[in-house]
Amino acid sequence: MGFIAEGNTLVWEDAQKYAEYIRQHGIIQLINIWNANKDRMNDGFKWGDEVEYILLNIDESTKQVKLSLRGHEVLHDLMQKEKMDPNNVDFLWRPEYGRFMIEGTPGQPYQGLGRQLLSIEDSLVKRRQEITANLKPNERIVTLSAYPRMGTLDFTVPDAHPKGVVAESQFLPDQVINPHFRFSTLTANIRKRRGKNVSINIPMFKDINTPAHLDQMTFISPSKGLTDPYNQPYNIYMDAMGFGMGNCCLQTTFQLSNIEEARSVYDHLAVMAPIMLSLTASSAIFKGYLSDIDARWTVISQSVDDRTEEEYGFRPLQNSKYVINKSRYDSIDSFLSRGTTLRPEYNDLPLVYDKDSYNTLIASGMDEILARHFAHLFIRDPLVIYSDKIEIDDQKNSDHFENIQSTNWQTVRFKPPPPSSSIGWRVEFRPMEVQLTDFENAAYIVFVSILLRAISDLKLNFYVPITKVDENMKTAHKRGSVTNEKFYFRKNIINSSPNGPVDSEYEMMTIDEIFNGKKNGEFEGVLSILKRYVSKLNFDFETTTLVNKYISFISKRASGELQTMSTWTREFVQNHKAYKHDSVVSQEIQDDLIQRCIAISEGVVQEPKLLGDFY
Repeated sequence: MGFIAEGNTLVWEDAQKYAEYIRQHGIIQLINIWNANKDRMNDGFKWGDEVEYILLNIDESTKQVKLSLRGHEVLHDLMQKEKMDPNNVDFLWRPEYGRFMIEGTPGQPYQGLGRQLLSIEDSLVKRRQEITANLKPNERIVTLSAYPRMGTLDFTVPDAHPKGVVAESQFLPDQVINPHFRFSTLTANIRKRRGKNVSINIPMFKDINTPAHLDQMTFISPSKGLTDPYNQPYNIYMDAMGFGMGNCCLQTTFQLSNIEEARSVYDHLAVMAPIMLSLTASSAIFKGYLSDIDARWTVISQSVDDRTEEEYGFRPLQNSKYVINKSRYDSIDSFLSRGTTLRPEYNDLPLVYDKDSYNTLIASGMDEILARHFAHLFIRDPLVIYSDKIEIDDQKNSDHFENIQSTNWQTVRFKPPPPSSSIGWRVEFRPMEVQLTDFENAAYIVFVSILLRAISDLKLNFYVPITKVDENMKTAHKRGSVTNEKFYFRKNIINSSPNGPVDSEYEMMTIDEIFNGKKNGEFEGVLSILKRYVSKLNFDFETTTLVNKYISFISKRASGELQTMSTWTREFVQNHKAYKHDSVVSQEIQDDLIQRCIAISEGVVQEPKLLGDFY
């Protein structure tokens, strides 16, 4: 959950007075980092992952499954080892938005590839065991992207009620928010800056018995206008940040050798982001309803969208500076590389950026491409300001820069080194949905790490125009997009130099074609290229065998031979004896679904449709 500090946070009415100060000094801090690190070279390849867990309470007598709001207590116990000896722990545990969430990362970064890859799955298994050892007998953890019945009546233990003073939600109680001040302040300040509650609207899956206004039959809509999203038929409406930030993901972060490599990797991973979102899709149920989307990203995007009516473009600019075309949680808006393969035509999205920030960065010697990127991030206001951390030493701190950088939640994040640190230029890959089992999560972590190294070592070229990447993001959300949809993808990704019209460089491909290649041989497929790359890395037999197993699993997910979690979830619900084909996921259905998920993740039962014989 980005930048977290201790101290007193300011409510929006007070925080907005310091917004310009934070912005100006954030740019100064960035310039200091830039000057100290722009010529930095030869940092080692280090990397890590982040996995988010959901804490559950299972009633011993009724077997009902609910969210346990004891995550912060469990986290306190987990963090004791780090407090005693911070440099000698296997895992680092961190708070996340939900009081029912826990985030775990490796205690030390992985270094290189090689036999290091054999330890990834073992690390995930042991993390799960360490959390479990700190749970009560009636508690379990599970790696689900979205808790199915969040926002329904009586879905937490202890029981909590909505309409609190922080979120002011008619569905979510404030008690689901992590007790750290950052999270409640973030929630309230997004709502206050926007001028009203966030409005999350996603399509409901229309089954044969689904009433058109099912969601509004249950809860009161805040709008009476028939054209508003709330009132559209077959719509799931949610009204609080927790519906998005309460979802779980799988992230990876990589330190590259220098800034230029980091910029290039950033670009190509951004193109792969919607492809990986589709491939890892595991979010089919929201607020107790089957949705007509497969992925969580748009829900989070809408859950933290703090734009005003003017910034949306609904009213003329008067109190706001810019019309902004995206939420602060969205896909990237510009490529960053200075390499010859980046054609200006690929950056075809009109980029709104803060002119003062841009001019200051240019005057400091930063190039136009990178200056525009950071100036674009700085069109946003800081949302969480600590009263005792406003006037700080800009040479020694980056708090004001991180305040804005860390609340621009994009599919890929370009991360400068912290001040006076041994840490180098990094890229964070953010779109993947967390998977049910440690095997699946390890497979995707390893895949992305090898893909990233191949991008650099083989000079792979994934460039398509940014607007096509945005279209791919929309496509990735569609139900069954892995097997049913096509994505814009480059025809030639090896030794591919700009040549001819941009629109002749890409075409529509299925996920199967992108990963496994075309049957006519016109496109080789990403996995084939990676297999060849792995064979040249001289891994030992054990490492090569495991990597090929992960690649084979991903190949079968891409082809549709193995289902995504979203597809498997839909099938489970629709075949459940209690399902009435009305889109409603009842408590009984959810209980059986989650019990089945726990059994699969613990290896008690096999699920061939989801995992084949891999787990």
